[in-house]
Formats: sequence, structure tokens, C-alpha cells
Amino acid sequence: MLSAGSAAVVRATLPAVGGALDEITTRFYGAMFRDRPELLDGMFNRGNQASGVQQRALAGSIAGFAAALLDDPDIRPDSLLERIAHKHASIGITDDQYAIVHKYLFGAIAEVLGDAVTPEVAAAWDEVYWLMAGALIGREARLYQDAGVEPGDVWRRWTVVGRRTETPDVVSFLLRPADGLPAPRARAGQYVSVRVRMADGVRQLRQYSLSSDPGGELRRITVKRVAGAAGAPDGEVSRLLHDQVREGDELTLSAPFGDVFLDDPADATTPVVLVSAGIGGTPMTGILAHLAALGSTRPVLVLHADRSPPSTPCVRRRANWSGGCRAPAPSSGTSARARRNPTPARA
Repeated sequence: MLSAGSAAVVRATLPAVGGALDEITTRFYGAMFRDRPELLDGMFNRGNQASGVQQRALAGSIAGFAAALLDDPDIRPDSLLERIAHKHASIGITDDQYAIVHKYLFGAIAEVLGDAVTPEVAAAWDEVYWLMAGALIGREARLYQDAGVEPGDVWRRWTVVGRRTETPDVVSFLLRPADGLPAPRARAGQYVSVRVRMADGVRQLRQYSLSSDPGGELRRITVKRVAGAAGAPDGEVSRLLHDQVREGDELTLSAPFGDVFLDDPADATTPVVLVSAGIGGTPMTGILAHLAALGSTRPVLVLHADRSPPSTPCVRRRANWSGGCRAPAPSSGTSARARRNPTPARA
């Protein structure tokens, strides 16, 4: 897959490129958003940009893909990109946008590394980029086909038919398709992107796991209010959903995507172990709902860590579906270390 000549060049330059990727990706996003500000409207999350999450994710994916190619140049490491492809599909990425990324990414590489980017070096890393982009384009095309939508056309309006406060900082929204058509197929454990318009007119999006049985006509998402930390801003989308969205309002949701899910037949008998912490328990809630709807008799072990039982979202639903829930509370004599690391719940 990666030519021998390019592999030699990439191997020699990977330490330099990898060491500069944080600066490269920061300059890349800065230049791209300066010239193409429309990409911040409904595609890139401003919070992730401000916190550096997006930059680190891109840097890690490029370095990891290049290293995998060097380990086995004859095999394209598509499995490394599965999670990225699902995320891209959930926000409606289309293949033409990879050319935009290429332009600004390679401009940033040349700017940061300067004369070290010879034509030979540029050609080798160009080959890496298009191998990676080609793998993503192909996988995303199949995801769109499986979802029954045209590439990029993943958005649909949903009506909020119920709102429930789970904990002081977690709210669930029960949703029905606003167009009256059937809900799209989903797998237990998958997520949707939620796109909302902010006060300044810019649309922002965030991914939320489905916390209900994906086989029903109603879908539930469970949203934690994200508080900013270490200089990062509060989560824009979660704050708007908590403060403004009520029953009867409409939200824009993507088709369901996500590469971590439970999709076994109804008569499966293998045990299931679900491990989560904090708001990470929401996809597990959806998986439990799915198993309950199937009438599954599979043994299920649920391990969930949280600050305390009252701070655990959807705990009543999980207890109902699992036939009981045991979550020992720390006693007054429990050490500070134990309070920070409570005993997991077992169902």
C-alpha cells in the first residue's frame, strides 16, 4: 500500500513530523477557519477547538496511521480509523472536504518544518494522507449506505415529548421524529449528533449516546451539563439543552452511528459485562433497555463507578431492567481515597 520509497522517507521523518504535530494541527485549524469560517457553523465544535481536544485527536490519528503503515506497508490499517469514520458520518462529512483539509494541513506542515519539507518529503507524507483519507472516504460511504441516507444528508428534526431531570447536572430528553416517519435503525450503544443554533447564530453540535432501546419509535438522549475546567469554556451545547429545551421543542439529530454496540441475536446466551463511570453509563443504559425489550435471558454484570448513588444518571431504569441494583454507599469512616473510588454497582 505505501510505496517502498515513501516508507523510507516517512520512517526517517516521522520523529520530526510527530514531534511537531501539535503545532502543525494548531496552525492548520487556525488557517482553515480563517479562510473557511463556514466550517465552524455546524461541523466543528468550538469547545473542542478551545480545549485542544480536536487538535490532539487529529495529531494522534495521523501519527498512529503513519506508524501502522510502517509496521506493515502492504496493509492499510483501516481498523484504526473505524471510530473516526463513525464520528465523521455523524456530522455529515463528505469526500470533497478531504481536499480542503489536505490543502491547509500541508500548508501548516511546510510552515512549521520549513526547508525540511523537501519535494521528496512532501510526496511521501502526501501518500500517507491520501491512503488515510481514501480509507475514511470508503468507510464513510458504506456507513451512509447502511444508514439509508445520501452522503452528508444525516440530519432530521425530532420533537421533544418528554424531559426528565436525572441528577442535578444530568437531564434526559425523550424524542419522536417530527416528520411522523419511522425512527432510523440504531444499535444498542450507538450515539447521535445533536445540532443546535447558538445565540450568535452559529450552529454547534455534540454527540450523545442513546439511553433508550434503539428498537423503539421513541429515542432518549441523556445530557450532562459540561462545566469548563483549566481555562476551557463551559459546554455550549449541553448548557443550551439544559437551560432552554423543553417538551414540545424540536431538535436536529443525526442518524445513529458508533462503532461500539451490542448487536447479538435475541437468542444469544453469552454473558454480557458492562463497565462504565459517570455519564459514560448512558450507552450501557441503552444496552440494558435493548436486552430487556428482547426478553433476553443472558447473564448481565453491570459495573458502574460514580461519586455516589444519587449522582448516577438513569439508576432507577437500570435497576428495573436488571432486577435490582446494589450500590453500597461509603460510611462516615470511609477514607477519602475510597470516597473518590466508590465500590461499583452490581446488577
